[in-house]
Amino acid sequence: STEINEAYRESQLAMATLKILELGPETGMKNAEIGRALGIYSGHVEHEGHISRTLLAMLEAEGVAQQDNETKRWILRYQL
Repeated sequence: STEINEAYRESQLAMATLKILELGPETGMKNAEIGRALGIYSGHVEHEGHISRTLLAMLEAEGVAQQDNETKRWILRYQL
């Protein structure tokens, strides 16, 4: 079904995002940097490459990732 395919795609993107953050710089990565590392280039002007804020919010709500309010960089919580 379409719902199952969408859920699977989002879970795979979440896992890839975690891996990108894990292998990325210790200072974290901005949303667009994560997206570009994943090969995502769509988006409106100056937001090309951004991955879904919903996905990042889910990772944040689960306590896996955190965004620095000043730099807007995302980092895995265990790297803090």
